[in-house]
Amino acid sequence: MRKVLVGLALALGAAVASAVAGESAAYAAEEPEAFARVVVDTAEIRSGPGVSFRVITSVPRGETLAIDGRPSPGFWLRVVLPDGRIGYALGDEVQVFAVRPGEPDAPSRPGFFATPPLEGTHAGFAIVGGVLSIPIRDGSTEAFGYLEGRPSVVIDRTLTLDGFVGGALTADGAQVFYGGGATVNFAPSWAICPFLGIGGGALTVRPNADSFVLRREDLYLARAGGGLLMALRGRILVRLEVTNLSLFDEDSFKNAQTYSGGFGVYF
Repeated sequence: MRKVLVGLALALGAAVASAVAGESAAYAAEEPEAFARVVVDTAEIRSGPGVSFRVITSVPRGETLAIDGRPSPGFWLRVVLPDGRIGYALGDEVQVFAVRPGEPDAPSRPGFFATPPLEGTHAGFAIVGGVLSIPIRDGSTEAFGYLEGRPSVVIDRTLTLDGFVGGALTADGAQVFYGGGATVNFAPSWAICPFLGIGGGALTVRPNADSFVLRREDLYLARAGGGLLMALRGRILVRLEVTNLSLFDEDSFKNAQTYSGGFGVYF
């Protein structure tokens, strides 16, 4: 009996030792990650390791940046910005520290999605496409494919002024719409940012060449809509949007809708 108890104790001790060793190995396998915390009022992040390179953004005191992990010449650190861009910070302006993944209050590295790059940008351009649902001359409402280009001027990260020009081929002919407006971004610091846009312009309908009944038509256009703005690493934007178009002149009025998605950039 005594031998059995001794054997059980030894087996139990070996199991506990194995579990402790496994936990230690797993903890050791989690390599610490390096970060840099800004310790000056504002740190300038440059496109290369030197003061001769352009400043791509400025980071305030207390902000944390992930270190890329690649060696940099001199006193410069290669860092990853929240929008996924790579930049260089002067070592004297940051404090380097390391944490293990899962530790309390551990900073995170930028993932697949990033904050829309609206801070510090001046302009942008997007190309979107989708479906235009619009009434046609016979009274029915049909859906057609359409494409739109949209240049933007960034007034603030919460507000942009936009132009638009687009077109669709419908049963009535080519529909060309153009104009301008404004977009309000409600949560520019979120990776998925909701927005609302309004604008106005005009719509020109150019009949098909084989049509002898239809004539060119010019309508006023008012638009309002909203959607989601998402940013991928590398400052590539994904835009999803639903818009209502009110088309009118002194003799007629009709509504149309667009359901669109596309890509864009800010610079």
